[in-house]
Amino acid sequence: MYFGVITKNYFCSFNDTMSIKKGDEIELLIEGFAFGGKGISKINNQGLDYVVFTQNAIAGQRVKVKIVKKKKSFAEARILELLEPSSLQNTTPFQAISGAPYISLSIETQHQFKQSTTLDLFERIGEIEAPSSFFDAFIASPASHHYRNKMEYSFSSIRHDIHNNEEFDDDFALGFKHSGTWWKVENLDKSSGMFDAEFEDNLKNIRHFLHQTGLEAWHPPQKKGFFRHLVVRKSFCNNQLLVNLVTSSEHLARFNPQEFSEFLVGLFGKRLAGCIHTVNNDVADRAKLENGSSKLIFGNATINENILGLNFEISMESFFQTNPASAERLYQKVIDYVSEDKTISEGVVMDLFCGTGTIGHLVAKEIENTSVIGVDIVESAIENAKKNAQFNQIKNINFFSQDVGKFLTNNPEFENKINTIILDPPRAGIAPKSLKKVIQLKANRIIYVSCNPATQARDAKTLRENGYELIKFSLVDQFPHTSHIESIMLFKRNRN
Repeated sequence: MYFGVITKNYFCSFNDTMSIKKGDEIELLIEGFAFGGKGISKINNQGLDYVVFTQNAIAGQRVKVKIVKKKKSFAEARILELLEPSSLQNTTPFQAISGAPYISLSIETQHQFKQSTTLDLFERIGEIEAPSSFFDAFIASPASHHYRNKMEYSFSSIRHDIHNNEEFDDDFALGFKHSGTWWKVENLDKSSGMFDAEFEDNLKNIRHFLHQTGLEAWHPPQKKGFFRHLVVRKSFCNNQLLVNLVTSSEHLARFNPQEFSEFLVGLFGKRLAGCIHTVNNDVADRAKLENGSSKLIFGNATINENILGLNFEISMESFFQTNPASAERLYQKVIDYVSEDKTISEGVVMDLFCGTGTIGHLVAKEIENTSVIGVDIVESAIENAKKNAQFNQIKNINFFSQDVGKFLTNNPEFENKINTIILDPPRAGIAPKSLKKVIQLKANRIIYVSCNPATQARDAKTLRENGYELIKFSLVDQFPHTSHIESIMLFKRNRN
């Protein structure tokens, strides 16, 4: 099975000459996997070998696709119809959803294509020769199903029927957006295999109860209706659920939130930690609480979670790792990389772009003889980080709400004392100016945690060009059945 980028000698079975353009609908045989969840096909386009990347396609499938982007040497497509399944696919008891395109593949096959395509990416973008020689470990998620601790479901009055591929207007749907659309929703009638099974098996009952109120589901194109989103958080350590129902204010007086919370208690009993009602009239299709006013209608507004012995209080709007059991393994690998340096107690560990400080807290707890500082420009995140440090009685950590570039100017006592920097940037990676400032700190070691290996590969190239040697890296599968993979790289400053 082919898992990487196509080479000159790699061909698919289509020999007829074609001439494709954007908007064309064609049939393809998917021959391999590429990084980012794309299936690979190769066609003869006007006498030239031509690559077509199809999002979320699986090697061995025959599919009807629509060309959505056309370039000189490749095209991108999306699946319109599955004509023949792949021999790699297995039958599952779960309802198929667009957010889990690989759930029919064995977890071993998923690991194989994620590892192979990521190593290929590091070689092409990061210009790392023989990346496998730096490969440390592939860290699997402890659970391959029901691992998510948060899920957002959408309402829509436009329903897509997954059984006959038809669209129905003036309906009441609750589930996930139909792939490639923002207005149609597929009802979730049973567990998707991604979130809490009991909750998702009961989603059809919740849908029926809310439909019986006579209030309408949101109509995305017309920007009207009442029910908009249902957001759920789960505490794995306490096995509890926190539910947030997001509505508009249209006909608000006709809705009884107390009856809704009582219905949920009847379904889930003591598992229901709390229920919140958010009124959001923002026409943008978002479930964020800051876009509306929220009221607690039952129980508590927070749940608790435990990561490697530390306790965290989580609200609906808090950022928290989606797969906490897998996050524990990721954090442990970071701790292992930090503690490999036997001189760690002689300097400071700097948790950069630290957010609420989870990594810094864990390092400080694990390596008590070191000093940890967390730096982030977001004041609210730093306030939360300080509260978590107090809550967990961690003494050897301090947090600063400052711009990274100004940090040493404002805190000269740390100059030349930073032993290790931990980076955990957003998917876009680190801005070039910020990365330059990180390099100027001259830390002995840099541990770069990334949720997007493509931008990490780019930044790794910059680090290597500026005196940092790649020692090793590990991959972490935090999101089984998706194309996502996370990477942890360890760099050491070359003093020559």
